[in-house]
Amino acid sequence: MNLYLRMLWLMLRSKSRGRLGVWDTARTPFRVAPTDLDVLRHMNNGKYLTLMDLGRVDLMVRSGFAKKVSAAGWYPVVAAQTISYRRSLKLWQRFELYSRVLGVDEKSTYLEQTFCVGETVYAKAVVRARFLKKSGGTVSQEELEELIGGVPESVRLPDWVRDWSENASVRSTAQV
Repeated sequence: MNLYLRMLWLMLRSKSRGRLGVWDTARTPFRVAPTDLDVLRHMNNGKYLTLMDLGRVDLMVRSGFAKKVSAAGWYPVVAAQTISYRRSLKLWQRFELYSRVLGVDEKSTYLEQTFCVGETVYAKAVVRARFLKKSGGTVSQEELEELIGGVPESVRLPDWVRDWSENASVRSTAQV
């Protein structure tokens, strides 16, 4: 329920928060709610991943990309993600989630998402995302780039992210 309320609040506020380009960084403000806490009274590690969904939605909605994707009959999915935690977020603490596209490869789009209080980084994540078609199948990078208008030369996927992506892939058969 908490996620739906936050999503509604995010959608209502998105118009007043200004337009972004898809290559810009979305800065999404949050506050740690009681429902975000674990037994140690800091934000549960799973909540970070949930809020990252909202950060990506914020970027897509404010850039107008969400409408384009929906009109094309596509939807985004997370294929892999990794997160490192530096500090704990506590009850009622305000923080911002910065979300930006890191780059693309032949199959996926990569985002960096950073949780900050002021200038201090509390956690940082990398997400590998794909787009699927509601009619079935995967959206090719060519189709995605056509919809988005191409990828700027300045957007280059770091080598370490490419290496991580290869190592994070799940094989279709079990290797016991």
